[in-house]
Amino acid sequence: QVQLVESGGGWVQAGGSLRLSCAASGRTFSRYAMGWFRQASGKEREFVAAIGRIGGGTYYADSVKGRFTISRDNAKNTVYLQMNSLTPEDTAVYSCAAAPRDWGLATVQPYDYWGQGTQVTVSS
Repeated sequence: QVQLVESGGGWVQAGGSLRLSCAASGRTFSRYAMGWFRQASGKEREFVAAIGRIGGGTYYADSVKGRFTISRDNAKNTVYLQMNSLTPEDTAVYSCAAAPRDWGLATVQPYDYWGQGTQVTVSS
């Protein structure tokens, strides 16, 4: 069982930055690929970014490529999402998720565990 807790959300003006963190419980964090998804009000959940297990690659949605960076610190059981050049279109609840494999990470299917989410609001 893996429990995920996000933090770092908040309010920021357009052009600003935020760094989200997702802390995982348990001693098997390194065995999971990690992803970030977001869901804006009235819209479907969408993939944002993912990172593979130890030494794994990173993957980004086209809408955030070049602005967002996902990273992980296996010693701290934490995955991060650095978000720069934020726009109002990035406003959403951001959730992290853990998957026991390194493929299909842009879809929700491989993810077994999800956090509760953290709100990010970007004002124009």
